[in-house]
Amino acid sequence: MSYCVAIGCQQPANLDNQRVCNHCGAKLLLKDRYRPIQPIGQGGFGRTFLAIDEHIPSKPWCVIKQLYLENPNPDVYEKARQLFQQEAVRLDDLGEYPQIPALLAHFEQNQELYLVQEFIEGQTLEQEAKQRRSFSEAEITALLQDVLPILQFIHDRNIIHRDIKPSNIIRRKADGRLVLIDFGIAKAISSNTLVKTGTVIGTIEYMPPEQVRGKVYPASDLYSLGVLCIHLLTGSQPFDLFDPTENAWVWRQALANGKRVSRRFGMVLDKLLQPAIKHRYKSATEVLHDLNTPVQSPVAAMVSAATTTNFYPSSRETLATDDAKPGAQVRLNYGKLQALLANGKWRQADEATWAAIRQLLNKQPSEIVFSGDLHRLPCGDLQAIDQIWIKYSRGRFGFSVQARIYKAADEDYGKFCDCVGWQRDNGTDRHRDRWQFDSAALTGHLPSRLGIGGQHWYRHIGIMASRLVGCVER
Repeated sequence: MSYCVAIGCQQPANLDNQRVCNHCGAKLLLKDRYRPIQPIGQGGFGRTFLAIDEHIPSKPWCVIKQLYLENPNPDVYEKARQLFQQEAVRLDDLGEYPQIPALLAHFEQNQELYLVQEFIEGQTLEQEAKQRRSFSEAEITALLQDVLPILQFIHDRNIIHRDIKPSNIIRRKADGRLVLIDFGIAKAISSNTLVKTGTVIGTIEYMPPEQVRGKVYPASDLYSLGVLCIHLLTGSQPFDLFDPTENAWVWRQALANGKRVSRRFGMVLDKLLQPAIKHRYKSATEVLHDLNTPVQSPVAAMVSAATTTNFYPSSRETLATDDAKPGAQVRLNYGKLQALLANGKWRQADEATWAAIRQLLNKQPSEIVFSGDLHRLPCGDLQAIDQIWIKYSRGRFGFSVQARIYKAADEDYGKFCDCVGWQRDNGTDRHRDRWQFDSAALTGHLPSRLGIGGQHWYRHIGIMASRLVGCVER
């Protein structure tokens, strides 16, 4: 079925191969290649339609956004037109980031403006919220870990989104990563942004006080993200979580069934929601740092240090299989690896992971691990290492995370590298500064491949994925 997007028509009763609407006579194909199939949303200054690109043999899905206002006055329409054109410029610049939809086309037809974007299959956070009562602290933390790097990316390019809300974030079905959409009201930061008052644009329940007054800063997006988090955490609407008599957010009182949050997590949310910019986070990187820095009392720190076991096992900690046959694999204790990851020491944890893999393969600390060696990794240890990474990274890092992304990339190693932020050239592995050992790294970036060598180093992710599947099927 073809959908007519002509203003005043919008009739779906057209056959798939028709080129002209049988109701109004307008062309059904936009730019003679994009065929709208059905409407999928309307808001702000536009309507969106699911479409197919008929110029490509596989006829992939895409999204068409049309500038549309109901009964606009000339001034409003001109402002909307400017914003719509600005969105095209923003997307052309920002679409290189894997969690921002790519711009495919921007054109005018029959005096109407259109954008064509990459189609992101999945559900918005708004749709997810309607299906459940609330999100857990772990889920909100994972959300922040995924969205904050996107915000840092756009802020580094002097762009403020200005409309962070659940309906503008999609969880991509292919890999579970969150994608930020709708840059229609994004604002470029100029030298006078901090002093000039502009038009109030955005969604009021997620809007910080300065945006209500027509001013925006990178910290404005962080405030909106904080409101989004407490909305999903409590299951209550933002307006119900703010006490105007106290001029404060009262989200803790709205936690259902006596649910509590950790001290660290609560402090992060409170700072995101500070009404005064000078008391709020200034950058997404600052939020990520605090989110991954545990808050411990002196007593708790002493207990933690006293109960942390050594990563390298003593003779009593080593469990040998096959009753200590020569060359038998060992089972290791991973207390230190857990402690490193729990404290956000990603580089040391990566080194400890590859040291453990060498031990499990009966290799010396200086020996190379070849891709083919990975077939010999004991399932119990491989799964233990993987689960530790997944637990302490909130699902962002781990061998099975990498395996899932590799499969979603059609098992194309180059595409996989692009998805997780790895260099395609193994020669760069000698330079550890090329790796991002922090929680802001792309999903699947860690563990690294620094322990792998040999002629067929690039095969290691496929072999690791195969090994993990084999372990599950045993």
